[in-house]
Amino acid sequence: MKLVRSHVLVGIDADSLLAGARQVEQDLIEAVADAGLTDEVQVLETGSLGLVGQGVVIAVYPDRIMYAGVTSNDVADIVQEHLLKGRVVQRLAVSLPTVKPIRLGGIGLTHEQPRVVLQNCGRIDPESLNEAIAAGAYQGIAKVIEESLSPQDVVQIVSDSGLRGRGGAGFPTGKKWSFTASGPEKYVVCNADEGEPGTFKDRLILEGDPHRLIEGMILAGYAIGAHHGIVYIRGEYALSIERMQNAIHQAYDQGLLGEHILDSDISFSISITKGAGAYVCGEETALIESSEGKRGFPRLKPPFPGAVGLHGKPTVVNNVETLANVAPIVAHGAKWFHTLGTKTCPGTKVYTILGHVATPGLIETEMGTTLREIIYKYGGGMRGGKRFKAALIGGAAGAFVAEDGLDIPMDFDSLREYAAVLGSGAILVLEEGTSIVELLRGILHFFRHESCGQCAPCRVGTQRLVEFIDRISLGRGTSDDLDLLVDVAAIMRDTSFCPLGQSPILPIESALRDFGTEFRARIRTTTEQTA
Repeated sequence: MKLVRSHVLVGIDADSLLAGARQVEQDLIEAVADAGLTDEVQVLETGSLGLVGQGVVIAVYPDRIMYAGVTSNDVADIVQEHLLKGRVVQRLAVSLPTVKPIRLGGIGLTHEQPRVVLQNCGRIDPESLNEAIAAGAYQGIAKVIEESLSPQDVVQIVSDSGLRGRGGAGFPTGKKWSFTASGPEKYVVCNADEGEPGTFKDRLILEGDPHRLIEGMILAGYAIGAHHGIVYIRGEYALSIERMQNAIHQAYDQGLLGEHILDSDISFSISITKGAGAYVCGEETALIESSEGKRGFPRLKPPFPGAVGLHGKPTVVNNVETLANVAPIVAHGAKWFHTLGTKTCPGTKVYTILGHVATPGLIETEMGTTLREIIYKYGGGMRGGKRFKAALIGGAAGAFVAEDGLDIPMDFDSLREYAAVLGSGAILVLEEGTSIVELLRGILHFFRHESCGQCAPCRVGTQRLVEFIDRISLGRGTSDDLDLLVDVAAIMRDTSFCPLGQSPILPIESALRDFGTEFRARIRTTTEQTA
């Protein structure tokens, strides 16, 4: 039997499936066999390879060549030219980002990006528990058992690491865990609803390395004394649900979930709850209400979920990316985590880069990396050589950043000084000629559509905001409409029941701050108003 010299990884995610990834994979297997390369070349499935909107994406290792937009018609060229003759098929090849080495617990690992959360995404078969374990899965739990770490020890490790919630708020994770009230029954809830426009990082984490999340939830449960966890997944995420359920079944079969995990005193179970697609259910109390089978209305706080959460019991709600950081932190230590990122925001951040960049997709880089570096290094620069105009950071509830903000470090604290937020990690890059007015109009229509209607400030306020921006967009607005946009959004911020109604002020203020001339150019002059 010959030694395998090449691995062809086929990225399987929701986008690539629609583009025909399964057929391309089958065609590759058959073409490799026809060329007599079965013993030398393996065709394998993996999660997302990081590129989006480019059809079927495959990677050839150890050559480190990535091909995008692959169809069945391209398979023969890839096999004959690349796998047989060693020639890159240039018309399909895309550039890989700059290599940056990082060290995890003394083990040298090299990735295109300093990856922690996405360490195994695009490298393992997400449906194989054996591959996940070979890549380091469940080492954190093994360390807890072998070193007899107490729940308080785990909370302390996470607290010392400085991990802050990656769902947008940036609240210290260890502190949140420590606030969980005592009681015989508690829960861990993973927020995988991900309703923020332009954000799909959590989906690709679930699809690329589901065991990373399972281990993080087990450790969180052990730390707070919970024995059951729920993964609340957006109902449209069919592949995420499928892979997560498969991973849960595998973990139960191998004693990694259930009673006395690995013959220890740790017991934990996980189930999946499908969300119904409401943006407001990204808010933790609305998510809890939905999980209980009720309408997804936010709850009045306090009490907070840490005291009264799911089924009235103490509950910790964490985002997918947050929990995906827990296992490597426990396995490699708090000091290791502080070797990445900034002093107040250690670690890495996963971003989805969209819009007018050369290579839109999913990346992970250190906290504190500038927006300029994210766009021009990891995003491949502006599409078609166009000039940068702005970026919307943090999704629809985020802020517009103009060219003078390109060198601001991307971390919770630095962005706050610029009146921006890290948010969900979505970065929508806009080229010259893009209308900020029309983009803001789309955002405000989105908020109106997604308002649950529970409180009047949001229910009525979002409608009024749409009326103002529509008039401005159509050239029928006045200077009063510009003032009312800010005034009404400010009232909503101060009086709305949940973050949905509190959010429009940020995109509105940032758009008017840096691009006010565009808005003023749309409104009628004083003469026109009195005519």
